Amino acid sequence: MFYLWRRSQVPLKQPIKISRIDNLIIFLVCILISIISSYKQLLISPLNIAVIFSWLLTFTEILISSGILILVSKSENPTISSRQIFLIITLLLAAQSTKLAFASTISPLSIIIPPALIISQGMGSITALAWVSIASLSWPDPAIALNNNLFFILLVCSSVVSLLGGRIRSRAQLLQLSIFVPIGSFLSQWILIGKDKISPINKQDFVLTNGDITSDSFLLAIVMLFTILFIPIFESIFGLLTKARLLELADKEKPLIRRLSLEAPGTFEHTLLICGLAEEASRMIGGDIDLIKTGALYHDVGKLHAPNWFIENQDGSRNPHDELDDPIKSAKVLQAHVDEGLKFARKNRLPKLIANFIPEHQGTLKMGYFFQKAKEKNLDINECHFRYKGPIPQSKETAILMLADGCEAALRAMHINASDKEALETISNIIYSRQKDGQLDDSNLSKGEIFLIKRAFLNVWKRIRHRRIQYPTSKNNTFS
Repeated sequence: MFYLWRRSQVPLKQPIKISRIDNLIIFLVCILISIISSYKQLLISPLNIAVIFSWLLTFTEILISSGILILVSKSENPTISSRQIFLIITLLLAAQSTKLAFASTISPLSIIIPPALIISQGMGSITALAWVSIASLSWPDPAIALNNNLFFILLVCSSVVSLLGGRIRSRAQLLQLSIFVPIGSFLSQWILIGKDKISPINKQDFVLTNGDITSDSFLLAIVMLFTILFIPIFESIFGLLTKARLLELADKEKPLIRRLSLEAPGTFEHTLLICGLAEEASRMIGGDIDLIKTGALYHDVGKLHAPNWFIENQDGSRNPHDELDDPIKSAKVLQAHVDEGLKFARKNRLPKLIANFIPEHQGTLKMGYFFQKAKEKNLDINECHFRYKGPIPQSKETAILMLADGCEAALRAMHINASDKEALETISNIIYSRQKDGQLDDSNLSKGEIFLIKRAFLNVWKRIRHRRIQYPTSKNNTFS
């Protein structure tokens, strides 16, 4: 019943289509994984129908498992790219190859857990858990049998890393995880497997002593530390957007944000207010707060190309649009802040998910003020010339930002004595106009979520409209 209710409230988000060439490459990698994971069964002598059937069954099982892993990743992240799917499958290929080549010398903990950390950071916990399940259950060499207790420890540790990795918000927490997980695996093996598996540290092959508890835990710690060092490289190559990366981009001392605060202070102040609205709304519906907070900071960076052409950066003395006196050219200036924003995003190498906020927060909205000006001048115009190029919001986060952008100015302009009912009515009218214009059609926002967004905007407005006490003046002016 819950599933049917969700289906009735929100349209299903369709995954991004992947090109045929990318699909073919991914399929070939899946075939290679299946071959590596099953070919040793064909080396059994004598070769008979039963052996071939067993090989075919294992081959098909691994191939189907790889397909299920891809479907799970697409289900958790409808906007996942072919590069990211390729990363997931390549890590599975690397794990199976490492098992085949070094299963007798390297602990399975060091093979499974580090890739799970990368996937959970970049693609989410569910995808990481699916990857762990497939990588843990399929072993290329049937002659190598895992100890049941070790297999249990492997599943527990990798599941913990998968779950925590999707929530970790800083590099420092990643370092803590790389310390506590090996310690936890050491204690678990010491309790469940036995003290007799602990050997002295002064052995020459200490790190590669498979089956030794101390060696396995030490190797796991080293591999996890190297994995953390390489995560920024994976972020750059495969377009991953981890929470730690989002927090780094949200630093207001970043050159682009700092420049916005100096060259377009009105836009920067407007951005901070929108951040408050959007963050509260995202928290209310369970959205990605770090993503929307970072995206909101960069959504108007395109105004840096001509700050004084936007009302919030003007001192009231002159308006360039009045001197231009051409609504069509003024509309092009407004569209330019989106186009220039995308250029700034490419120049500063912003992740695609952040760059998407720049065009999608405007969608295909009509520039109503200049459209009306053109009608007053009786110009021969087409409405499409006064609409932004889009696209309309493709995610809940960009849709929330569009609504926050529309409501911010209206709420700030309301009288301090305005009632909650008046504020809610203003919010509802703005959101309804966006819905009626088709701007939210691809956003995946449900009716219930839109209601919660309205309440979130109202709560923020109630916080920022507080009165100030009029203090008496004095010569010393020591009142605070």
